[in-house]
Amino acid sequence: MKKLKLAAGLTGLGILAGLIAWQGKPKEVAPTQRPNIIVIMADDMGYSDLGCFGGEINTPNINYLANNGVRYTNFYNTSRCCPTRASLLTGLYNHQAGIGKMTDAEDAPGYQGHLGANTVTIAEVLKTAGYNTAMSGKWHVSNTSGRPTSKEQLDWLNHHTEFPEFSPISQYPTSRGFDKFFGTIWGVVDFFDPFSLVSGTKPITKVPKDYYHTDAINDTAVTYIKGYAKSDKPFFLYVAENAPHWPLHAKPADIAKYKDTYKGGWDAIREARYNRMVKMGLIDPKTTKLTKRFKDNLKWENNPDAAYDAEAMAVHAAMIDCMDQGIGRIIQTLKDTKQLDNTLILVLSDNGASSENAAAYGPGFDRPNETRDGRPVSYTLKKDNHPGDETTYASIGQRWANVANTPYAFWKQESYEGGVKTPLIAFWPKGIKAKKGSFNNSVGHVMDFMSTFVEIAGGKYPTTYQGRNITPTPGVSMVASFTGKQDAGHKELFNEHFGARYARVGDWKITSMGDTTWHLYNIANDLTETTDLRTENPAKVKELAAAYRAWATTHNVLPKPGGKAKTGGH
Repeated sequence: MKKLKLAAGLTGLGILAGLIAWQGKPKEVAPTQRPNIIVIMADDMGYSDLGCFGGEINTPNINYLANNGVRYTNFYNTSRCCPTRASLLTGLYNHQAGIGKMTDAEDAPGYQGHLGANTVTIAEVLKTAGYNTAMSGKWHVSNTSGRPTSKEQLDWLNHHTEFPEFSPISQYPTSRGFDKFFGTIWGVVDFFDPFSLVSGTKPITKVPKDYYHTDAINDTAVTYIKGYAKSDKPFFLYVAENAPHWPLHAKPADIAKYKDTYKGGWDAIREARYNRMVKMGLIDPKTTKLTKRFKDNLKWENNPDAAYDAEAMAVHAAMIDCMDQGIGRIIQTLKDTKQLDNTLILVLSDNGASSENAAAYGPGFDRPNETRDGRPVSYTLKKDNHPGDETTYASIGQRWANVANTPYAFWKQESYEGGVKTPLIAFWPKGIKAKKGSFNNSVGHVMDFMSTFVEIAGGKYPTTYQGRNITPTPGVSMVASFTGKQDAGHKELFNEHFGARYARVGDWKITSMGDTTWHLYNIANDLTETTDLRTENPAKVKELAAAYRAWATTHNVLPKPGGKAKTGGH
């Protein structure tokens, strides 16, 4: 094993797997009846990217979890990175948790930009129930501030200036219930040399030459698991991947696997995904039609940027492929330490695939203008660079995002199904009695993880914590679904992000894309929202709009939040 010297005085492979030193011999103890719990969340992964959800990307390890567990086909996030993380961690709607927009601090309860004093995290609750707690990956639920035009800010982003903290330490994971943390505090990262990287609370000021962040996240998780095998306590591990969020950064060997995969274009990939989803029984073509492709006026054969676009999607696939490889190492480590059978593993995405044009944002806030060694970073709009390289900040764009979210419309940030619907897999050999490889269509939400974990851990969601009053969770436990029970789940669900809104009540859903117009869909018959029924049924629009207003009033949602993320996407 080649050892490399790190600035923080640590040693390890390029993936920093040696970040955590464990001591002592394994204890001879009877296996606990309470399971270990691992949440693995991808960042900006499309609904159908995974092989087990119809995609062509090679994901054998996640497929293994799906084929031996349960796939949830009606599960929701909050349409963007940090709001979903806030909801997942606290068991609350994201506005209740304090992150209605992004991580900028605003003078309103639902828009504090960090987890509020009224919240308690899963880690805090499970810790009181006797669990070890650790996190590896993207935090992104604490206040971040930037000066996008200042030289000082760019020097910081480029690793030319060091500061002791990236947000208030009181908002770090280790201040919110996690015993151990390795990862980034901010959102966007250079996968080869990430900004805001810390171990615990200590900034990591230098990484090895062969560093790749997805490997580091997963192999640090492996190290945690090996250490916890020596404990007689179960563990909760939150693995918050950055992949496949832009910039499109991947290792050449992984990109090479997909060099020809996307040369057939948007329609060919989209239709193949849809057909696989139908064949595997994941969707019913009677109620889930393939939506019209976004901007289908341009045919692939007439696309002047076809070569570049195929290459960009190949990098997106490579990033997911690499993530899957790391998850494979997590699974193998659980097998090797005889912990796999009694570990609940959940795999999901924080929102739909991103339509953002990373190049259009340019440098600033959390996007560098050059690498640590002084190479300029390209943000060109001309598509004349190479996605995948560290010196390129690129993304897959709207048309590929539409493909990645097959069969749904739109993408991240919007409240259409393509933005808020997540693929979810639950795997737990000792605890899930549902048929292996089965589908569950109960309506669920990321805030349900809190209630689920509290139930299986024998814990208690508190009314007060460390002298603070805690908002009751609106989440519901998923435990019944582990037996194969198909129920309605949430009778009502709501969402708002930068003015994109929805209200789902029973079989009906109203959706708005940031304006005052509600669109009405019967999602029992039209899950892909292809037929707007607002003209035929104005009374139903009025009914659901009233339900939305009531929810917004009681959940800290400002009446006119609107606007776009002023610092770019995360």
